[in-house]
Amino acid sequence: MNQSQQSRQSVLNQIEQACQRVQRDPATVQLLAVSKTHPASSLREMYAVGQRSFGENYLQEALEKIEELKELEIEWHFIGHVQRNKTKHLAEKFDWVHGVDRLIIAERLSSQRLDSLQPLNICLQVNIDGQDSKDGCQPAEVAELVQQISKLPNIRLRGLMVIPAPENHAAFADAKVLFEQVKSQHAQPQDWDTLSMGMSADLDAAIAAGSTMVRVGTALFGARDYSEKN
Repeated sequence: MNQSQQSRQSVLNQIEQACQRVQRDPATVQLLAVSKTHPASSLREMYAVGQRSFGENYLQEALEKIEELKELEIEWHFIGHVQRNKTKHLAEKFDWVHGVDRLIIAERLSSQRLDSLQPLNICLQVNIDGQDSKDGCQPAEVAELVQQISKLPNIRLRGLMVIPAPENHAAFADAKVLFEQVKSQHAQPQDWDTLSMGMSADLDAAIAAGSTMVRVGTALFGARDYSEKN
């Protein structure tokens, strides 16, 4: 068993154990491999041991990897902040965009998504615990945004994405309550199925609260090198 296989299996085991503690089916939690700053060769190794979904934060870096790994059947997720002038690339090259927090961003993604592609899956990023340093819409804005975005063509609104402050595990429960409220009152039930929350350090708490997708980088790929990033 090589290092990639060991790392991935260790995370999958952690997900399974976290699910067992709260009597959840591990199949209800997707592992998203956060591969920002890591070379395409590392993604290729992780793909070879079974990983198919990869999350990137930096657009230019992601586009280079998408081109280099284009022969692989990777599900590409963009999990960084979405800037208005970058939506065209996101609409054309990615399968999922997690950082949507304004109607104008959803409208641009909708209009720029090619008709030849499957609808683009998006998650609303919510600033669930009111951090000044975090992007995302406010919880009180979610219901109206869902109603507006659900009407747009070429995209599928799948759920919420949150990044609470470290150790603020109560925010995961708040996100789950908000997710269920929207599901019962505003969303298309057949599409509203994704609660993207939890990372390497807190995935157990996120899964206990109801996460359906955990975004794991360090535990899979090791420490990141930001020396070439802005």
